[in-house]
Amino acid sequence: MSKRPRTFKLRALHSQDKYGVAGKNCQEVLLKGCQKFQLPISGCRLCLYEDGTELTEGYFQRLPDNTELMLLTPGQAWQGCLESRFRNKSSYLRYSCESRIRSYLKEVNAHASTLDPQPRAEYLKIIGQMCEKLKSERYNGSYFDRRDKVRERLCTAEGWFSCQGPFDLDACLSKHSINPYSNRESRILFSTWNLDHKIEKKRTIVPTLTEAVAEQDGREVDWEYFYSLLFTSNNLKLVHIACHKKSSHNLSCDETRIYKPKKQVVRKRAARRRQ
Repeated sequence: MSKRPRTFKLRALHSQDKYGVAGKNCQEVLLKGCQKFQLPISGCRLCLYEDGTELTEGYFQRLPDNTELMLLTPGQAWQGCLESRFRNKSSYLRYSCESRIRSYLKEVNAHASTLDPQPRAEYLKIIGQMCEKLKSERYNGSYFDRRDKVRERLCTAEGWFSCQGPFDLDACLSKHSINPYSNRESRILFSTWNLDHKIEKKRTIVPTLTEAVAEQDGREVDWEYFYSLLFTSNNLKLVHIACHKKSSHNLSCDETRIYKPKKQVVRKRAARRRQ
C-alpha cells in the first residue's frame, strides 16, 4: 500500500507566513517547502517548530497531521521562544535539571564550613569526587531531556512527565502529569515540581555522611552510595507540588553501605617442593 500524503503547516525562519504543505515523505515536503519559499534545496532541512527537533523519515511518519514545521537553510538554527543561549526546548529542560542538581551540590558543599579542620578536609575530598562524577554525567540533566535514553529520562519521547507520588507511596493517586515541552505556561508550572529526596538530604544524608567521615577509623567512606542518594533517581522522585510532603520522612541510610567493604587479602600457598 502506498503511504497517504501527510499535511503540515510550514514556515521559514524569520517569516510569519505559514503554508499548508502535503507530502508522502520528508523529502517531498522539503522539496515543496523550498519551492514555496523560493529556496535552493541543497543543505536545507526540516525541524519541528515547537522545539527544533530535526526531522528524519522515521520520525516524519509518526507525526500527526497539521504539525507545524520550520524550514531551515544552511547555517540557520532554530530559536523558537526560549532564551537565545538555548538551541531548543530539550536544551532548556536539560539546563533546568542540571541547575537543580547543582543547587544540591552547592548545599552539600556549604556544610563543610561547619566542620573542624581534619574532618573538613576528608569531607571536601569526598565532595570533590562527587563533583567529578557529576561533571562526567553532565549533572544528570538527561532526566528532563526527552531525546535521551529511555532508562535515564523521566519523561516520554513526547515530553510528558508524570508525578511519581509522595515519598511514602508507590504512585501518584491524583495522576498529575505535565508537558513542559508544549508551551511556555507549562514550563513555568513545571518549575514548581520538585525532585524530592526520599531519604532526606538535610535531615539524614548530610548528617550521616558527616558522621561517617568523623568515625571512619581507617575505613573508606562509600562516597558513591552517598552520591546516589543525593543526586540520582535512586533516591529522587519527581513530584507535583501537591505531592511534596515536607514533614519528616523518617527514613535512614543503609548502615551496611556507609563504608566500602574491606578488601580481602588472598594469600597464595607456597608450592610444595618436589621430593
